[in-house]
Formats: sequence, C-alpha cells, structure tokens
Amino acid sequence: MEEEMGVLKMRFFPSAVLILLLSCCHVLESAQPKKQNTYIVHMAKSQMPPSFTQPRLWYDSSLKSVSDSAEILYTYNTVLHGYSTRLTKKEAEALEQKQGILAVLPELRYELHTTRTPEFLGLDSNQGLVPESDSGTDVIIGVLDTGIWPESPSYDDTGLGPVPASWKGECEAGTNFTPAKNCNRKLIGARFFSKGYESSLGPIDERKESKSPRDDDGHGTHTSTTTSGAYVANASLFGYALGTARGMAARARVAAYKVCWLGGCFSSDILAGMEQAIEDGVNVLSLSLGGGITDFYRDSISIGAFGATEGGIFVSCSAGNSGPDGNTVSNLAPWITTVGAGTIDRDFPASVRLGNGKNYSGVSLYSGKQLPESGLPFIYAGNATNFTNGNLCMIGSLIPEKVAGKIVLCDRGVNSRVQKGSVVKDAGGAGMVLANTAANGEELVADAHLLPATGVGQKNGDLIKDYIFSDPKPTATIIFQGTKVGIQPSPVVAAFSSRGPNSINPEIVKPDLIAPGVNILAGWSGAVGPTGLSVDTRRVGFNIISGTSMSCPHVSGLAGLLKAAHPDWSPAVIRSALMTTAYTVDKAGQGLLDVATGKPATPFDIGSGHVNPQKALDPGLVYDISTDEYLSVLCALKYTPAQINIVSKKNFTCDATKNYSVSDLNYPSFAVPFTSGGSGMSTAKYVRTLTNVGAPGTYKVSVSSVSDSSVKIVVDPMELSFSEQNEKKMYTVSFLSSSMASGTSMYARLEWSDGKHIVGSPIAITWT
Repeated sequence: MEEEMGVLKMRFFPSAVLILLLSCCHVLESAQPKKQNTYIVHMAKSQMPPSFTQPRLWYDSSLKSVSDSAEILYTYNTVLHGYSTRLTKKEAEALEQKQGILAVLPELRYELHTTRTPEFLGLDSNQGLVPESDSGTDVIIGVLDTGIWPESPSYDDTGLGPVPASWKGECEAGTNFTPAKNCNRKLIGARFFSKGYESSLGPIDERKESKSPRDDDGHGTHTSTTTSGAYVANASLFGYALGTARGMAARARVAAYKVCWLGGCFSSDILAGMEQAIEDGVNVLSLSLGGGITDFYRDSISIGAFGATEGGIFVSCSAGNSGPDGNTVSNLAPWITTVGAGTIDRDFPASVRLGNGKNYSGVSLYSGKQLPESGLPFIYAGNATNFTNGNLCMIGSLIPEKVAGKIVLCDRGVNSRVQKGSVVKDAGGAGMVLANTAANGEELVADAHLLPATGVGQKNGDLIKDYIFSDPKPTATIIFQGTKVGIQPSPVVAAFSSRGPNSINPEIVKPDLIAPGVNILAGWSGAVGPTGLSVDTRRVGFNIISGTSMSCPHVSGLAGLLKAAHPDWSPAVIRSALMTTAYTVDKAGQGLLDVATGKPATPFDIGSGHVNPQKALDPGLVYDISTDEYLSVLCALKYTPAQINIVSKKNFTCDATKNYSVSDLNYPSFAVPFTSGGSGMSTAKYVRTLTNVGAPGTYKVSVSSVSDSSVKIVVDPMELSFSEQNEKKMYTVSFLSSSMASGTSMYARLEWSDGKHIVGSPIAITWT
C-alpha cells in the first residue's frame, strides 16, 4: 500500500493560527497509514503457553500484541507452525522479539519457470512401468501452478475407478468453476489461494482472471497434463506434433492448487497450497516455479518441501531458466529433486531462403498464409528504427514506412520472442526472422508466431546479416516444413536451463538430472492463445512450449509411476532411482552435449544425466536419506537452532561434540569443493550407504579418470555383496588432490555394477 501525500497551500495567518495549523498538519501526517508488507511468522510450537488450547488462539494473541488492526491471512500447521499477516516494518521487528517467535520473514515473490516425450522416454512400449496398471490409479499428483482448465480432454476419467480412499481433498467453487461439473475421477482436487497475492497487489480483477481454480494462463494446465494427462488421440498444435498425447503417469489422479496469478506467485499462498496438498493426501508435489537463491530457512518452497518430504511426499521443482550462465540453478534444497531441461528428437523446421539462393535452417510453429516463394524485401530491424537497441523489435520501435511489406530480421533478447513478431506485424511487416545472439547460441525454440516467422541460431543469424548488409536489394522467404522426428543428436542440454554449481551447498550437485523441456506438447487453457499475448485470439486445446517448467512435471509424473510400482519407496529412494539410472550418452554413444557451447555437458549442466524411466523401475541399489540426515546438513551449514526449527518444526538440536559435514549426506552424487592456493595434498572423504532393492548379487565399482593426473579417487571397498533385499552396505570415497587454480573444475563418474544394473553417480571437483 503506497502512502498518499496531501498538499496544503500556504497563506498568511496570525502566528497563533499558524502554530495551530502546523500542529494540525503534524497530526494529519502521523495519521497517514504506514507502509505494510506481508510477513510469514514462524512460531516455536513447543513454547506455546498451556493457557492456549489451540495454536490459532496463540497466533491471534501474538499478533494482537503488536497490532490491533492486523489480520491473519493463513495459519500453517503442517509445513510450518505459524501464520502470515500484513505488518509495518516496525511491527514486524517488535513481533520478532516476542516469546515463542522463531522468525518474522518477509514474503517472497516467485515466478513460473516456463507427446512425443512418452515415446522418447520409452513409455510407449509398456515394458515394466505398467502405465495401464490399476495400481497407478491410486497415485495422486499435486501441481502448484496457475490452476486448471477442466474442459481439456486430458482430464477424461474414462476407465478410472472410484477416487482413492486416501484422498481427503476437494474441489472448490469460484468464478467460472463449478465442482460438480468441472471435477471428476481424474481431476479429483482443485483449490485456489489468493490471500497473499491480494493483500499485496489488491483484489483480483475478475475481468482478466478467474478467482477460482480455473487456469486463465495455460501454464498450470500444461504442467499438470504433462504429469498425468489421459490419452488423447490426434492431439496437435495447428497440425504440428500430431499424435496421441499422454502424461507420464497417464492413469494417476490430478489435484490442482492455484497459487500463481497475473502478478506472480506469493510465498504465503504457496505455503498454504503446499500445506493443503499435504493434508489432502497427495503422493507427489510438482512445482514449476522458483525465486531467488536464498537460505533454506528463508525459502518458502524449501520449507514447504521439507514438510512434504517428512510426510513421504516426493517433491519435484524446476531448476530455472537462467542458463547458460553458471551458479543460476534454483530450488537447491537437498530434499527437493531439481530438474533441468533437455531437448527431444522432434523438431519443427522452417528455413530461410535468401535472394542469393542460400538456405538457412530455423524452427517455427507458424500456421497460416504462406509467404511467396519468390521472396520479399528483407531488412534488418536495426536499420528500421530510431530507438537504441531497436534491433530487438520492442514495442513501438519499428518505423512502419521502412518495414511495410518486408521481412524483418530481429535480434533475440529482452522482450519475448512472440512479442517481437507482433511488433513487426503491427508495423506492417510481412514476416520475421528471429536471430539468436551469443547468449542463446544455437538453441532453437519453436513458437506459434502470429505472422510468418522462424527462429535461427547465432551462426546462421550472423550469415544472414552478412547477406542483408552486403546486398543492395536483399530478399528472402520462409519455408515451413512441418514436423520432423529422429533429430540427432538428442537429447542436448537446453541453453536456457539453469546451471550449477550449487550456491548454497557446494558439496551437493544441482540440478539433480534433466528431462524433456524443449518444444513440449501438452494441454492448454481455452482462455488464452498459444502465444499468451492479449492480441492472440486463437484458441487451442494443446500447446507447444519450452522451459524447465516443462521438464519438472516429466519427473513428477515418472515419480508417480515409481510410487505406484513401489509404494514403500521413500522420496529419497525414488530420486535415487531416477538419478543413478540416468544416462549421460546419446543413442550414438556420444556424451550429451550442451547446445549453448557445443561442448560435452558437465554434472553442473545435467546433474546425474537424462532421466531413464525404464531403468529407474529396477535400479538395483539406492541411496536412502532420512529427514534427520537432512537436518544434519543444516547443522553443517551452521544454522542456528531457531533457523533449523523454521525448516523442521521440531526441537532438533545439533550435537556440539559432533563435526557435521554436508559431504556425509547420503546423496547419489558427489560434489567436491577444494580451496585453491594451499600447499601439499588436500583430502576429502565421503561416506555413502547403498540399499539393495533388487535381487541378491555382488556389485563392483569403477571410476572414470579425471582429466588431470594430480587428482586421485579411491573407493573402499571396491566390491559389495548383498544377500537379501533392503540390506545396507557402506563404502567411502576419498579424493586426493594438489592445489589447482581457482575456478578449475574436473569431472568423473562412479559406477557400481553387478553385470545387469549400473548405479551411476556424477563427480564434480572444483577449486575456489
């Protein structure tokens, strides 16, 4: 809420009146409302006075001690103990000093990270993951996002039995959403959370978005149908990617929690949605959103995910779309499965044919009137503008007289790709070529443009510019070639996918793995066009979009399949199965590439590798982790007791006599940070415990060599024998190295194998 300032016109008054007037003005000024913000108040439940019979009464009392007017937005009893409210900074500081208050933390704003994939992942052949099995129908996947478009055929409940008896949730009525009509045995839960959003930005404008679970954006429908959409024949976007669409866990149930609105996703709403999902009885939580990189006790997603993990719920989150720069990955908590994005073997070619006869490949999802094959005049946007950076084709930047009837070459960056095409169209342009800059390299992301347009990589873009600048009368046309499958190499790491190292826990590799996240076909909202632009009046049942927002629900759905096949597996075991069976080479046997550089991908790009669901069903050995082990990580990070209790909600106390180390966490990957500049050899020792979830057998270890002989990796023992299921065996890995220059990174891989299973772990060694 902004402060309003009144204006007083000064006149000549007797001094006594002037004093009275000034005194009056001081009173009026002091009566102005103080600026308020939303805060999450974390309470130590163990300190609740016995005079309070219910936590809510205690919460009310604590709030009234600093403010007579403040009201509680949400109370939390599962993901945390406490509540959210609006306070001035002074009130928040006063509240934090009260007995029983662990912390009063300002609310954070989070942003969304935005069919052939079942075949690409090997789910079309029904080999083991039993997508038709009735056991899969008992799995419930909760999706926190922009809501749901219930009319999508992906929520068809044909063939599904009664709602699982474990389900405690419901569908909530709201604007344009009627539970009896919009929910069924597939879409069994739909709720919305807007109190935090509205307290910060004001009432929801129901002319623009529905105050209900209904999805007016499309993102939530896309992610939820990716996790568990039903089979839909002849699905496509304007004929592109035509085929049978389905989610990863096609027979799982869907529960949608709308926590994101036009102005973003607010932490008080996210926490309320996560709490409700846990209480409702979901088995998997999928969150394709994230915020800044911050300590776990300040990050609402980390806090909520810990509460879910305690309850046996698998939590998958997107890594973020801030690549290819390093240190950009978000959702870093070790109890979260963090997913980066890769490509699949399908593309949508649309080539640029120049007046000199040369052709340059690009991609597009444009569907409409074609450009003349003979070509049209071709102009660079930078030569058709009076704006600084007019080459980026931002709103109002193009001079209509210079672009009318021409194809315009725009550079990628700042504003959205599809908006650039809209700018060209509004200025009278006939088509657009969108050229990548160095930031995106050769990454190609297809878009459903509003005019004939194609996107090309940096190299082709530079060659096309050379032609425009050298030919006195350049011309071009765009040839749209539909859908092409079998593209190789695939997968490759998407340039936008956020990268490690881990900024909070250098001893843990993030992201954990990658999954399909480029040009993904899934369900869409009927309230918005495929581009999301207000000028796009087209309506589609399916859309093709890209982002780690798309890769996250792939892993969420696969986790649902694993949970159906192995109901007793913990979240850590499911993640371990997905990570240790991930692959790091493509079909040609070559290491996975980073499309941004054209070089081999590292564990900071792909984590353990690309998800491989068929292998994950039978991983052989797994790394399990208890919640107390996660709390030991917080001890290693030197968190205070109050900060640990914010995350855990229990009276966990670090043992002052124990030397805690993040490297002791039983994680399926190895990150080894050394300090540069020292003399002599440095040693790091990691202890791991493997649990047998397969048949009895003997596993032998192998470690690929690093690129420098000055680093030595020793595993002890080098052989582990298991005689029964659930048997556990420990081993240690020692890393010995001389000092290297700061910023140096080296990579290796550790694998245990019994001849049938390969249990793989990436190793990333860094010097800082």
